[in-house]
Amino acid sequence: MLSAIGDRPEDMTAVAKDSQPNNHPRRAGRVTVRPAAVARIRPGARATEDERFFQKPVRPEFLDTDPWRALRILSEFVEGFDALAAIGPAVTIFGSARMAPGSRWYEAARDVARLLAQSGYAVITGGGPGCMEAANRGAQEGGGLSIGCNIELPHEQVLNPYVDLGIEFRYFFARKMMFVKYANAFVIMPGGFGTLDELSEALTLIQTGKIRHFPVILVGTEYWRGLIDWAKTSMLSIGAIEPADLELFQLTDDPAEVCRLVNESRRTAAESTAGSAGASAAVRQP
Repeated sequence: MLSAIGDRPEDMTAVAKDSQPNNHPRRAGRVTVRPAAVARIRPGARATEDERFFQKPVRPEFLDTDPWRALRILSEFVEGFDALAAIGPAVTIFGSARMAPGSRWYEAARDVARLLAQSGYAVITGGGPGCMEAANRGAQEGGGLSIGCNIELPHEQVLNPYVDLGIEFRYFFARKMMFVKYANAFVIMPGGFGTLDELSEALTLIQTGKIRHFPVILVGTEYWRGLIDWAKTSMLSIGAIEPADLELFQLTDDPAEVCRLVNESRRTAAESTAGSAGASAAVRQP
């Protein structure tokens, strides 16, 4: 009797093909699948979850697909909240994935994270290479908790080796919620479109009062100056933003200044909370 697979010539051929070096497994969430099998079991699976979420179906599949996708989205929030609920004070650091070890901004992110960790903060990043790796590395060197919220991409991004607590996400919006919800401050290193997206979201949430005004610190005066000048000469000049909106962020080149600004904000928030609690207690006294 032949076994289910492996004894037939065609199976042996398939195994041989499957062992070729260019046929590496691809991970999607908790599932690992080889490229040769993708077309058989999941047509269109090369698209990321975000792509499939925004695609308009060519046939009426809504009841078959979106309800289950909603449950997957919910599971990402539940798992993220569960993993990060007890991390304590934390700072989220954003920046380019393309900065090599030893480069100016890699080492700057590493220094910033190390000082923050030494001050008692956990450090949260996107978990990938470049500035994210540098920040996770600095957090470990400073004795702090190093957290990476990784994202599934078409060209797989794996967690860097300096992450202590890693969480995998399929959806950018679920991942960005974790960056915001558990942060006492945002530190923005030089980066590309993804970094600009995260910076814009943080500023929008603060501007609209959806989250309290905590520090948003841009590191790299030379790098960010053009964007800030454009905001002043273009956005502000036509009334797209208010003058006060330009005060929602701070700019520095000094890692120690980053740490000072974060600590100062935390002390102010603690004093405000204590003052409010004392006032409430006084009101309740007969």
